[in-house]
Amino acid sequence: MTDGFLARLSAVIKGGGAIMRQVGHTHDDHDDHDDHDDHDDHDDHDEEDLAALDAGTPADPRDPGEAFIPASGACYWDMAGAHGATYAGLPVAEPDMIVDSSPDPRKFAWPLFDGDPDRENDGGAGFAAGLEELLATVDGSGIQAIVVIGSDALNAPGVLAANAYRLPRLRSLFLGFVEPDYWEISWIQQGDVTPVLEAFPRLERLDVRGSEGLRLRPVRHESLKVLRFESGGLPGHVVRAVSASELPGLEHLEVWLGVSRYGGDATVGDLEGILSGSGLPALRRLGLRDSEIQDEVAAAVASAPVVARLEALSLSMGALTDIGAESLLSGQPLTHLRHLDLHHHFLTDDMAARVRRALPGVEVDLPEPQTPLDEWRYVAVSE
Repeated sequence: MTDGFLARLSAVIKGGGAIMRQVGHTHDDHDDHDDHDDHDDHDDHDEEDLAALDAGTPADPRDPGEAFIPASGACYWDMAGAHGATYAGLPVAEPDMIVDSSPDPRKFAWPLFDGDPDRENDGGAGFAAGLEELLATVDGSGIQAIVVIGSDALNAPGVLAANAYRLPRLRSLFLGFVEPDYWEISWIQQGDVTPVLEAFPRLERLDVRGSEGLRLRPVRHESLKVLRFESGGLPGHVVRAVSASELPGLEHLEVWLGVSRYGGDATVGDLEGILSGSGLPALRRLGLRDSEIQDEVAAAVASAPVVARLEALSLSMGALTDIGAESLLSGQPLTHLRHLDLHHHFLTDDMAARVRRALPGVEVDLPEPQTPLDEWRYVAVSE
C-alpha cells in the first residue's frame, strides 16, 4: 500500500488527536458468519483491540435498537493515539493494520479515503486505487463494514458499486465518516448514493454524513434495516426520494433536516411518504430531527399514520416550541411509544411538565432546554 495513501488515511482518522467519542451499533452476526472457519492466527494486536473494545467502551450511541444518535455523535481517536472509533459494532481498522498483519476481514470496519481538500477531484481514481490496495491485503469476500473518510464521499458510491462482486458480504456502509475537528458536516461533499443501494441488495445499514451535492433516486431495497442522513441541511429532493422509496425491511429511519442556509429546503409535504408509512411497513424508530420547522413537523406527526406502529420517535435537536408540543398532545395518542426524544428544545418548563404528565409510561427525553437569541431559535447542528 502506498505511503501517500496511508499518510492521507492516518491524517484524516487521527484528526486533531481529540478525545474519542463512539459511533456504531451492536452488530449481529448473520448466516454469513457460518460460511467461514474462525481463524486462530490473528495478529495479537487484533485481539487486543477487540478485548479493549469489549471491556472499556460505553454502549454505542448509534445502536438503532437503543437510542438515536446524539448531536455529538462523531468519530474520534483517544488522547493516547489508540484507536477507539467503531462502526456497526466493529472497531475501525488502523491503517498500519492493513499492511502489517493478516487480520480477519469480519472483525473490523475498513477505512477508505475519498476526497482531499488540497486537491481537485480525481474522478474516483484515488478511491479506486485505495480499494485495490485494501483488497490486495484483506479478503474482500469477508468484509462486512466500510467507512469512507476524507473531505467527501463523492466518488465512493460509484466505485463501490462497480466492485460489488468483490464485496459480497458488505452489510454496513458509512459515507462521510469524518470527525468535526477535521471537516464541518456541511462541508462534506456527497454524490448520488443510489448506486450502492442498487448494487448491494443485501446491504443492511447505510449512514450518510453531509449533504452538499447529495442525490438519491427512489429505490426498492429489501434488506436495508437502518438508514441515516446526518446533515446541517438536507435537500428536499433527497427527502422526497426517501418518501417515494419502498424499504420493506427498514426498522430505523433518521433524517437531520437542518436549515435552509445549508441547503435544508425540505417541507412537511416532502415527508408525506414517510409519514404515511406506506413504503415502510417494518419501521419502528423514526427520527425527524434538527429542523428549523420542527413545530410544523410535529403538527404533521400528530396525525401521521406511521406513528401508530412506532416504538420510538425523535423530534429532537430542532426549534421545537410549545406550539409544536401542543400539537403532539392534541393529536393521536403517543402512549404506546417506548421512547420520545425531544432533547434540544425551546419548551417552557410548564409545557415540558405537561408532556411528561401526559405520557407517564413513556421514556421522555427533554434535556438541553434552549433560550432563544433575540427570538431566533436555532438547531443543534447546522454548519
